[in-house]
Amino acid sequence: MHKAFGTICLVVPVHNEAAILATSLPRILGSVRSAAPGVDVRLLAVDDGSTDGSLAVLVELARQDRAIDFVAFTRNFGKEAAIHAGLKVGLDRTDADAFVVLDADLQHPPELVAPMLERWREGYLVVEAVKRDRGEESALRRHAALAFYRLFSRLSKIEMDGATDFKLLDRTVAAELVQLAERTRFFRGMVGWLGHPTASIEFDVPEREGGRSAWSIGSLARYAWRNLTAFSSAPLEFVTWLGAVGLAAGALLALKALFDKFSGQALSGFSTIILLQVLFGSLILLSLGIIGSYIARIYDEIKQRPHFVLRSGAGTGGSTGRRPSVVLQEGDVCETGEAPSSRESAGERP
Repeated sequence: MHKAFGTICLVVPVHNEAAILATSLPRILGSVRSAAPGVDVRLLAVDDGSTDGSLAVLVELARQDRAIDFVAFTRNFGKEAAIHAGLKVGLDRTDADAFVVLDADLQHPPELVAPMLERWREGYLVVEAVKRDRGEESALRRHAALAFYRLFSRLSKIEMDGATDFKLLDRTVAAELVQLAERTRFFRGMVGWLGHPTASIEFDVPEREGGRSAWSIGSLARYAWRNLTAFSSAPLEFVTWLGAVGLAAGALLALKALFDKFSGQALSGFSTIILLQVLFGSLILLSLGIIGSYIARIYDEIKQRPHFVLRSGAGTGGSTGRRPSVVLQEGDVCETGEAPSSRESAGERP
């Protein structure tokens, strides 16, 4: 089955990328226009609380080309919030048949949008770009990312090997995605969880157009743990197994102590007592830490805070489409959740 499409919307999160936006966004838009003649291509940039003049560049680009629109956050809320806002506002402001999420630094090659659209026309509701080569990424980050996605896939039962945020979503999928209520959002995992027919296109990660990734090893570790606990309860089950291991170890030590006592070989037992305290103390603290991570997720959910807040007057108020039914003012919010730190927002994640 081949679909006909009239409008597509490109959703581009932006955070402190003023140095490249003036060239990268027109290149993205022009590349997609060339690849899809006759299609109305719109670009919706989401400024994630930039402090380097990115918003001023977006204002100028929107004046030059009415196909470019933008919204801006009051502060940095993180890339997950930016993607969610782009899809939510794009659904409201445009009649787009499909949405493509990609980065502003050109590490998501816009030339891939053409084959993505072809797969979408064949009937796939989701088309994702999968990393074949991770580019200049260090060996440590490469192996850490592979380990995380393999563990995530095993525990969540959602295939994530090589996954990226570079995806094409049918309008129905985008609408379903923004309706998911959880505050701790993981775009890649949530799309996979929906379970729609998905096609994959491999690509090699090119060099960044400018700047460097803001993702440190520490921020990536926090991001991985947060997403893992958001999609799987397996770590809680691990606590039970830790308790079982501790009980077995304690039983063996108890048997040894009794044997030593009745055989007349018993010593003072000082070392044994210290060993038991260290063993069970470590198990208890580790278990409390894992349980505490889930309590933190529950805490974030029950607060019901919005995922983002938009600046008053930011954006062109609907120039990207035909249905500007909602103009979000300062203090207006779109429903969802957790705000990672500013260091966890820019660029493609491993």
